[in-house]
Amino acid sequence: MASIKKRRQASGRFVLRLSPGLHATLRSAAAEAGVSLNDYCVRKLAAPSGSALAGATAVVEQAAGLVGADLIGVIAHGSWTRGEARATSDLDVLIVVDEGAPITRALYRQWDACPLTWDGHTVEPHFVSLRDGEARTTGLWAEAAIDGIVLFERGLRVSRRLAAIRREVLAGRLVRRTVHGQPYWSEVA
Repeated sequence: MASIKKRRQASGRFVLRLSPGLHATLRSAAAEAGVSLNDYCVRKLAAPSGSALAGATAVVEQAAGLVGADLIGVIAHGSWTRGEARATSDLDVLIVVDEGAPITRALYRQWDACPLTWDGHTVEPHFVSLRDGEARTTGLWAEAAIDGIVLFERGLRVSRRLAAIRREVLAGRLVRRTVHGQPYWSEVA
């Protein structure tokens, strides 16, 4: 009889190669969660996944690769999140960076060099800064607050900002209007 080779127990150790930007983002998120980078990654890898989440993961990874530790959050918004997307619609994502991070045309060029699709739609990024205590709400932030889905965030700064905007809408201080079929947001005194 041929001898059966004993299977060696896996050590559980391995090396994972990440882009410097994604590594910095994960390290920052782990620090904000108060856990080690290793524990943070174990939690993320153990989280539920599937084809629906694969698109979100690719978007967050590409955003982190571009802006690194300056990445604060990623929000999907627009017709796709409302369930109104057509075959030709794009998928809008708000890529939220820290206040001091430069937002330049080069970021968009870098994104366009490696275009992403999710659920059959081209992912269209919109880079924005998160300024704590910002007095004015732009239409882009208002739209994201109404129909956005937070795909990633460090801490709760993005969710808190979106909640504050929704409170402004509910109080009637921020109103969505339409002119010639085009929506816009205005502040009411």
